[in-house]
Amino acid sequence: MPSQQVLQEKISEVEEIIQLITQYKVVGIANLQKVRSAQLQEFKKNLADKVYMRVIKNTLMKISIENNKEKTELKKLAEYLTGSNVYLFTDLNPFRLALLLERGKVRTTAKAGDIAAFDVVVPAGNTGQPPGPIISQLNAVGLPTRIEAGSVWINKDTLVVRKGETISERLASVLSKLGIKPVEAGLAMKVAYDDGLIITQEQLRIDINEIKQSIEKAHTDVFTLSLSITYPTPENMEMLVKIAHKEAYALALNAAMPSKETIADLIRKAHMEMLSLSSRLPTLEGKALLTEKSEKG
Repeated sequence: MPSQQVLQEKISEVEEIIQLITQYKVVGIANLQKVRSAQLQEFKKNLADKVYMRVIKNTLMKISIENNKEKTELKKLAEYLTGSNVYLFTDLNPFRLALLLERGKVRTTAKAGDIAAFDVVVPAGNTGQPPGPIISQLNAVGLPTRIEAGSVWINKDTLVVRKGETISERLASVLSKLGIKPVEAGLAMKVAYDDGLIITQEQLRIDINEIKQSIEKAHTDVFTLSLSITYPTPENMEMLVKIAHKEAYALALNAAMPSKETIADLIRKAHMEMLSLSSRLPTLEGKALLTEKSEKG
């Protein structure tokens, strides 16, 4: 019977999913909304050696999770089994996986209701459009225009939508005509299960530059602290030796302790002090004469 055949196929698929869950350390769920089929195939191709991707019905995934006896923590994924999803099975670090998906995103034209991926600034210049209805369309979204040499020009760089704001139907049409693509399309990680740990989308979203700057600052602070408390390490030993040499050298000069390293500077110091003293002698002699005269008077 056909129904029996369909049931058997679903049972087989559930068994395969359970095997995948057991085989891989990480199970990720990515949103398929606004992802084109060609993009998904490109992702699968590029990540084939690292990630196994599979579009699975949420109901079958839920049954597979409930029937998996080894990873009971996976039941926490139940609240994320909504919408259109692709499931990712891998042994990669989940943060590494999220970065790979983020870097695979592409810019595309906007439709009404899409969210701007960045601040969209329409640059000043020739639109390449002849005068006509385009003028009122541009003006309607806040773009100042003029007609020059038979074309419509935009007078100045103009911000038309900020990052995170919704793009209206009118603006989407204008941006499309101007060849501006303000939307990023691709796979977005919703959540990841990593060896018993559930990592949400917000936690997976990391700023590499910010983290790099934070690590660099921490390294600088620790290095400075190690120098101030004279704590020797392989990284600061050379600097500590230089500081110690500089301080010892200054002490030797102040104490007038001659050595083959300090003798030249000691002689120069003595010479400068002699010159300073000799320049003051006439003044001192003059003061002595005045004092002598006043005493006699």
